[in-house]
This record gives sequence, C-alpha cells and structure tokens, in this order.
Amino acid sequence: MITVVIASRLREDRLDYLIAMHASLTRQSVPWEAVIALDGASPDRLPAPLAQDPRVRTLALPRPVGAACARNLALAHVRTRYTNWADDDDLFPDDAMAVRLNTLESTRVGWCAGWSEDQHPDGSTTLWRCPTPPGRHEAGDVWTYWKSPADTIPIGPTTILARTDLVRAAPMGGLVQGEDYCAALGVTALAPGILLPVPVYRYRKWDGQMTAQVGYDRLEAAAREHAWAYGRSLRAVLRGGENLVRG
Repeated sequence: MITVVIASRLREDRLDYLIAMHASLTRQSVPWEAVIALDGASPDRLPAPLAQDPRVRTLALPRPVGAACARNLALAHVRTRYTNWADDDDLFPDDAMAVRLNTLESTRVGWCAGWSEDQHPDGSTTLWRCPTPPGRHEAGDVWTYWKSPADTIPIGPTTILARTDLVRAAPMGGLVQGEDYCAALGVTALAPGILLPVPVYRYRKWDGQMTAQVGYDRLEAAAREHAWAYGRSLRAVLRGGENLVRG
C-alpha cells in the first residue's frame, strides 16, 4: 500500500541512523516498501538489514545528483498507491503509517499528514505542531498558513502520506535545499487532505543533519522565497487565476 522514498549517499556517520529508520519501518502494522535512491553511492555499502529485506529496493545512481533529483528519479520505481518521503537519518513512530492510511482509505482525500517530533541525542523528543491546524483542508489552503517566507513552514513535508499520482505531479523542486517545501505545497495544492493532531514522524537533531551543515543558512532565505512564491502561484492558477496578492 505504501512506498517510502529515501535518498542517501550512505555516509559512514549516517549508516546507523539508516538502520534505525529501517527498523522503524519494520514495526509498522501495514504493508510497505522502500525505494532507496543511492546518490552516487555503491549498493555494496547498503547495511545488511536493508540489503536482506525484500521490501527494500535500491536505485543506484552513477554519480551524486543531490537529494531532490535522487528522490524524483526514485518515483519511477514506486509501484504502490501511496508514497511518503523520508530522510535517511530519521524515524517513524510505530503507528505512523496505519493512522494515516486508515484516514486516506476511509475519507478518500488525496493526502494525510500529522505533526512531527524532534528527536534529540539523548533520546528525548519535542513535539512540533505545524502552523496548519488539524482537520480537513481543501486544495491549496495549506499555503495560506505560510504567511511569509521567513515564517515557519505550514506543514512538515515528511509527515505527508499521499496518493502516488499526486506526488508524481508535484515532485521535489529543483533546489539544493528546501526542495521538500515545494513538494509539500504542490501535493496539498492539488487535492484536499487531512492533518491529524498526532505525531507521525521523528526528525533527528544531530550535528550531521542537513540544516546544521556549514553554509546551509546562506541559501535558506532564497529557497524559502522560491517555495513560498511557487505555492502562491500554483494555488492561484488552480483556482482560476485569482489575484496573487489576495493569496
């Protein structure tokens, strides 16, 4: 029913986290697959628990292309009705897939998301409630909770479980960071969905996370500006050319 798409360069300092991500998938109570786009990394480096799991498939790219491109190329290998993005250093709570899948199957909306938790090095977690309120949201409404590019993003991209056709229609944007902002805004602009007031993803906080890397902040403002404007324009076009300033 569900494919989790992960991009990874199989960096040594991330392999244990990737194993933990896989372990969190094995604890899910609904059927799943995973497609791991190896961003210039050799399949020989894939940790044994993943290499030996028939539910895990790999797409070996011949050179590093970046997370956005790697994830988009992996979409061609998804063969399930629903897709969820994930990072190689994060985790899913045990009921993350079931609670969203049950909602999707019972309501027939296009996407279902939830809150996320920051997981700290000591194992403790801090709940992150996105600005978008819980409940049903019509196509394009999620963007309205992102008041300006500098504000908190309206929804967690990796918390979204969506129909695969929607994910393919709104893939990762062509950015080196912030590409997931575009994907989240695209999916939520194309179909109605439901945000659940429960955590469905754990975002690991550590020194090697992407947002902690040297130089990340130098592009963040521009990436946010691009994603925010993309969401605004997409919403306006899909609503028949509403005045962009009105949003």
